[in-house]
Amino acid sequence: MEKISYTCIVCPKSCKGELIVKDNNEFETSGYICKRGIEYAINEYRSPKRMLTTTVKMLNGTFSNLPVVSDNEVDKDKLFACLNYLYSTKLEAPIKEGDIIVANILNTGVNIIAARDMKIKS
Repeated sequence: MEKISYTCIVCPKSCKGELIVKDNNEFETSGYICKRGIEYAINEYRSPKRMLTTTVKMLNGTFSNLPVVSDNEVDKDKLFACLNYLYSTKLEAPIKEGDIIVANILNTGVNIIAARDMKIKS
């Protein structure tokens, strides 16, 4: 039996709870206020994932960096590889908010999208 403490990050309440993993790979939880906290703890144990937010270099934009975000969660063990890929990416304006910047980044099934418009530098 394994006992792990997690702080839920799904909502602003930040419930602190415990996940008990039994020998038959079943789970017990305590301390979470809602069902989302329980689901978070189980998913965090099985396969932790995070949303990816960063910036990408612009070659000819009105700003030097474009904020981008993933359209879904990325496996935590692939997060830094995705970030390194994006750090080496350079884009050209114009770009519209919502444009897909990188489709299926590193075969994760997750797209990286522009979080704002970027006009060509005049």
